[in-house]
Amino acid sequence: MSSNAPVSPITEDDIAHFLANTPEFFERHAEVLASVQIASVHGARAVSLQERQAEMLREKIKALEQRVMDMVRNSHDNEAIATKVHAWGCELQRVQDPAALPQAVVQGIERHFEVPQTAIRVWGVAAEHAGQDFAQDASEDVRTFASSLTMPFCGPNLGFEPANWLPRVAVEEGDSMAAQSLALLPLREGPIDSATPAFGLLVVGSPDPQRFDATMGTEFLARMAELASAALQRLREPPP
Repeated sequence: MSSNAPVSPITEDDIAHFLANTPEFFERHAEVLASVQIASVHGARAVSLQERQAEMLREKIKALEQRVMDMVRNSHDNEAIATKVHAWGCELQRVQDPAALPQAVVQGIERHFEVPQTAIRVWGVAAEHAGQDFAQDASEDVRTFASSLTMPFCGPNLGFEPANWLPRVAVEEGDSMAAQSLALLPLREGPIDSATPAFGLLVVGSPDPQRFDATMGTEFLARMAELASAALQRLREPPP
């Protein structure tokens, strides 16, 4: 009876491991490397290993070129948005009448950023502004919710109370449409992510359900909230 242990069959992993750890194999057997034929990435035809490597390299270069193009495009888009935010912020600084600031905030956003639905509410305002439209209709729940936000909220309109502040958008045949997606920007003194209670809420909406998506970047929206907050401080009740 033989005492020899059975020999395990060689697997593809064994071959791959051997070739990866024995680069001199192809130096000793160059003819094997030259004769290897594998499928092309561009079809069923067989190509040499060197040609396949060249194809893969070209694909990587193409992907890198696309990434660079996307980065350049995003850079241009971000520059355009930054220019609009700057222009809008400068306009707010030029408003002389504090009571006109909320309307300037809303109209500036609609004009510069082509947003069809915008509304704002401010609470804790000075007595002379208490009767203004922008100081109405913010329930305690809304105020608590606004204070809980430490960054802009973006997503679908799920029936949030502040969505009722937005005007409906006219569509065909005299119909109108409520906002399908929203951005909710808390207004507070200092950075948007501070623990200071909010004194207002800026609501930006669109009939396009994809305009304000939960996965979108909010850096520019956060800066806009801080600019609006700084300007709207003039409406608040002065501290005792």
